[in-house]
Amino acid sequence: MMNRKGPLIIVEAPNNSKVPFSRSLYIDCNEKVLIDSGADPKALQEIDQQYGIELIVNTHYHPDHTRHNYLFPNAEKWINPIEFKKAETVEGIARLNGVYQEWGSEGVEIWKKDLPQEWVENLGGYSQAYKYDMEYSFGGVKVVFLHTPGHTSGLSCPYFPELGVVFVGDYDMTSFGPWYNGTDGSIEDFIKSGECLLSLDADTFITGHQKGIFSRQEFEQGMESFLAIIEKRDEMIEKYVRQGLTFDEITSIGIFYPKQALDVPLLKTWERSGIRKHLKRLGLSVPETNVRLGIAK
Repeated sequence: MMNRKGPLIIVEAPNNSKVPFSRSLYIDCNEKVLIDSGADPKALQEIDQQYGIELIVNTHYHPDHTRHNYLFPNAEKWINPIEFKKAETVEGIARLNGVYQEWGSEGVEIWKKDLPQEWVENLGGYSQAYKYDMEYSFGGVKVVFLHTPGHTSGLSCPYFPELGVVFVGDYDMTSFGPWYNGTDGSIEDFIKSGECLLSLDADTFITGHQKGIFSRQEFEQGMESFLAIIEKRDEMIEKYVRQGLTFDEITSIGIFYPKQALDVPLLKTWERSGIRKHLKRLGLSVPETNVRLGIAK
């Protein structure tokens, strides 16, 4: 399924573009540009056959947004300047995602064993880092890659000023709420970048996941509820700290992810990393028990 907004073709992904997929944006112009490759692979291949894909621009390194880069080996690939070098190796990704910080070198080695080969193939392979906040023109279609950190330190949101459209990626207004759980994520930056997106002269906001296309009014209302989830997490974590729970106990409750999902090592890692950010933001410290959990199941 594809929608169109002027020269922009919105390419959907399975299951309403939920993780581990994401929506892609194709610029229908003579330079044949795809933004993010997380959409349905058959749909992307149809785009390639019908229009051609010569350049893939990734908003950030997360695998749901770079998922199908490997399907287009002849396409040039760009990513933001902050992640250009940091995200080119498995070890680099482990540090950005908190795997190294939570579990050390041993945990990284265990994590590496379960990585899909296609995912590893997508790392690196970038010929260029685009510049933030500079106007590019692809076949006359003007786009600015806004620096909108918070979800990751390097995330960009492509803004099409003449079309009044912005591709807001992981500002997706889902009930899960804001995701800043990698070690390169930031709660404060997430809030600031959300406010920046609201200040744009745009009337169409396209998310990377779920609902997809928001009017300005819908996006403004959605953002208020979306960012409010951060305060709800603050309140919940503070309550458990006041009850005297340890870090290991708080991170086993299921504040970000459902309790039963915390058996998945990477989700457990992100739960711990996210809660650390809230504790720091709240100026709170808790005892961290010495039980060695390990990243393996």
